Amino acid sequence: MLREKIEKHLLEIQKPSRYIGGEVGSVVKDKSKVDVRFAFCFPDTYDIGMSHLGMKILYSLTNERENYWCERCFAPSEDFENIMRENDIPLYALESLDPIKDFDFIGFTMQYELSYTNVLNMLDLAGIPIFARDRTEELTQIVVAGGPCVCNPEPLADFFDLFILGEGEEVNLELMDLYYEMKKQGASRKEFLRKACQIEGIYVPEFYKFHYKGDGTVERLEVTDDAPPTVRKRIIKDFDKVYYPDNFVVPFTEIVHDRVSVEVLRGCLRGCRFCQAGFIYRPLREKHAGTIVEQTKCLCENTGYDEVSLASLSTSDHSEIAPMLSELLIYTEDEKINLSLPSLRVDNCSEELLEKIKKMRKSGLTFAPEASTQRLRDVINKNVSEEEIMNTCRIAFGGGYSSVKLYFMMGLPTETDEDIIGIAELAQRIIDLFYTMENRPKGRGVQISISCATFVPKPFTPFQFEPQDTREMIEHKQKLLLDSVNKKRVKVSYHDANVSILEAVLAKGDRRLCDVVYTAWKKGCKFDSWGEYFHFDKWLEAFEECGIDPSFYANRRISYDEILPWGHLDYYVSHEFFVRENKNAHKAVTTPHCRLKCSGCGVNREIGGRCFD
Repeated sequence: MLREKIEKHLLEIQKPSRYIGGEVGSVVKDKSKVDVRFAFCFPDTYDIGMSHLGMKILYSLTNERENYWCERCFAPSEDFENIMRENDIPLYALESLDPIKDFDFIGFTMQYELSYTNVLNMLDLAGIPIFARDRTEELTQIVVAGGPCVCNPEPLADFFDLFILGEGEEVNLELMDLYYEMKKQGASRKEFLRKACQIEGIYVPEFYKFHYKGDGTVERLEVTDDAPPTVRKRIIKDFDKVYYPDNFVVPFTEIVHDRVSVEVLRGCLRGCRFCQAGFIYRPLREKHAGTIVEQTKCLCENTGYDEVSLASLSTSDHSEIAPMLSELLIYTEDEKINLSLPSLRVDNCSEELLEKIKKMRKSGLTFAPEASTQRLRDVINKNVSEEEIMNTCRIAFGGGYSSVKLYFMMGLPTETDEDIIGIAELAQRIIDLFYTMENRPKGRGVQISISCATFVPKPFTPFQFEPQDTREMIEHKQKLLLDSVNKKRVKVSYHDANVSILEAVLAKGDRRLCDVVYTAWKKGCKFDSWGEYFHFDKWLEAFEECGIDPSFYANRRISYDEILPWGHLDYYVSHEFFVRENKNAHKAVTTPHCRLKCSGCGVNREIGGRCFD
């Protein structure tokens, strides 16, 4: 009956193929032979969610188990959501077209703070109580979340039964195994949650209660039901042997990243002080070049894709990057497959590497200096010199490139107007370099694109203690940058200041923000990361109605000894390390990357030895 309702309205909406399932590579099982059903929910549209590598991995991994079935579910666009609400169509999974409210697990991957209202909207569309406290005591509809945002899950704590911290390849199946056994025993939801919180990497917010001081900071954390006082993330130690799918679901429609992705390494050794991913995914672990080559061949042959991307936080840091690319290029050139290498660093882009990159793509190169002056690059521990930036551009221009895109941030700690003007001055020096080179591309002018994000202080970074710039400061710096550039040769783009402010509040917020998120959603907020849907005025109304001052979270410096909303969660990097790195930042003292010297972040002790031999 649900299929008939859906099909009846498909011609009334854009991209109906988002909502029908049946794609090549999707997994359909006999429900009568399935013991545990998992709805993997992505709180954004199909086009974005189907590009997410984590979903592809966990979808295939779960479906390897005969009696477990993982299905996909995405946030419907507004046109189809209206039809769903008008025609009593509940949110459903694509493989079976069954309502997800009938599933054992409803699991969300939280990739971005501005998707929080979409979670509430999807639960409401599904007919699942939005607040965890309102769900039945029966062991069903366990609402869970994982992903980078759950390193501080407190602004979502009232809506979820549990959170999965860290990497999911092992812990997800352990959680489902526990559920399967307890379901057979007739256990209640509360009994299951008490057992689940004993699994390393599982955080059950119901068992943790915060008490606050008069100034709004945390006074203490009360832990109940024998839950662990500290919850540690899960990591995969042998990354070369970890499960990786040999097939992907191939969409009927074009998606954002419509290609094969092969994860080449996990973690990062650089230690950029603003970068949350670089710390929460530590330690760095690589796949061997041979493993990467075999996985690339397998996925391309099974899916039919003619493009493959080597995915990681910093692909050019792979210790076997040159021989790996040499072998991959032989295969991809023979098979007419486009190979892309999205993560490049300015300081290790050699002529040999660039020569290989030229065979992969002919468009411009993209680098991320992040800051324009050496002083500020030292503050953020970028460990890149202007000489390296200019040398990389020289190699690129000599190799035939005439277009360079540079990523910067504004609002970084200790930043001055001179640092903002320095972005324009650095761009001009690159332009001047181009025209001094005799072997530059002839008949073409140089084009520099500057993309300037607003700095957002994030948990589990050395800058978690820092305040964000106010809106007035951000807008002043954006105008200053625009006034400083050579508008003929330099294009500038930057982020909406209000979006960055809300991101900072949600990233560093505590459990009191749950009411704000709920109130904003009730006012109509959803798809907040989409410009046409973002209504900051409604968010401000929600903050005011809930008696919450957003500047408390975004614009206040946190003291080193303050109890943090995420302080009971352990991502292996120590608090003492973050304090030490924050102090070094304010002295503009850099820390070498992990292959050069161990910085004592704490990860090596937790994994039982040295990170690098």
